[in-house]
Amino acid sequence: MASTFALIDDEPPLHWQRQLGLVPRQGLGTVRRAIGLVLLTWLPIVLWAAFNSRILPGRFPEPLLNQYGIMMMCLVAIPLLVLGEEVVNRVVAVVLPQFVSSGLVVEGETKHFEAILRGVARLRDHPLPWLLILGVTIGVTLGSPPGHITLNWARQGDGRVGFGGLWFLWVVRPIYLALLLAWVWRLVLVTLLCRRIARLPLSLVPTHPDRAMGLGFLEELPEGFALWALAMSAVISATWAHGLIHGELVLTSLKLPFALFTGLATVLLVSPLLAFLPKLLLARRQALRDYGALVGRHGRLTRQRWIEGKSLDSQGEAEAILEAPELGPIADTTSLYEAVRNSRRSPIGTMALARVLVPLLLPPLVALATQIPLREMLINIGKALL
Repeated sequence: MASTFALIDDEPPLHWQRQLGLVPRQGLGTVRRAIGLVLLTWLPIVLWAAFNSRILPGRFPEPLLNQYGIMMMCLVAIPLLVLGEEVVNRVVAVVLPQFVSSGLVVEGETKHFEAILRGVARLRDHPLPWLLILGVTIGVTLGSPPGHITLNWARQGDGRVGFGGLWFLWVVRPIYLALLLAWVWRLVLVTLLCRRIARLPLSLVPTHPDRAMGLGFLEELPEGFALWALAMSAVISATWAHGLIHGELVLTSLKLPFALFTGLATVLLVSPLLAFLPKLLLARRQALRDYGALVGRHGRLTRQRWIEGKSLDSQGEAEAILEAPELGPIADTTSLYEAVRNSRRSPIGTMALARVLVPLLLPPLVALATQIPLREMLINIGKALL
């Protein structure tokens, strides 16, 4: 059964890198590529800064080690964006087969499910999105000349940007931007995959103990994009930390950017799960009607037999309902209805939000710790939660 789907394995960029020998024939080679990109992006900058005595404070007011955003981009974000490929590949490979193994995709719809996987795989393998990513990256790079970016740490005596700054502009930023856009495309693919699966007549279980009618396993999906979220948040937070430490920003000015970034990023990262929201809402509404009618009929028959003393046909439907072992006594039938009533209206639960918010919030909290004592910050967070 072809119910598996590899999000990364056959991407055109990976195929091109395999042809060049940069990626092994088997596997993704993420560790090798992450180390290679760190050396490619960071080493030329730090060597140039060392040669020009611009690493440590002293000769220049803004040495390289004070450029938290650049260091975070080269040493943390770029390798995280590469290492995250292994994570998202594993998560998607674990989550998708559960649609079939859990019985959500009924036997007659298995072929349709496999056709959906093949269709999205064709999109994944198409070179056009990657050519667009390349075009956008080149356009943004050429459209942001040195004058629009603060590069005081790399400026020479005549005001021109030195080699270290040019390397950041024309090599580091394009690599970072291309990796970010690649992750956007992967999220689009996963969201499209979920939307198409959600259109299938899934066999949802209203009384399922996961309180999501059997879709609870989808909460694992945001974990695949956690390192992408962490990389974005780390670079933005490092830039904020630089501004706070050097007096270019005040803490209150970050409230709106922080709220906008966290809110938009959260919606973006849970967007694949939102594809199942309409189906879950409709199924819950119908299940409340169905199980309400069943519990009501069971209760009326019980009253007729034991309160009103009426004789029920031992061979009829009434007797069958009262004697059904799967329904049991009134307490058990009521618990069935309560299970439906307590089911979630959304496939996004606490664990899904935690997998998104932790990587998004951790770097900003570190940045805030430069201005607010950690103990005071934790107390304020605790008060807000309680």
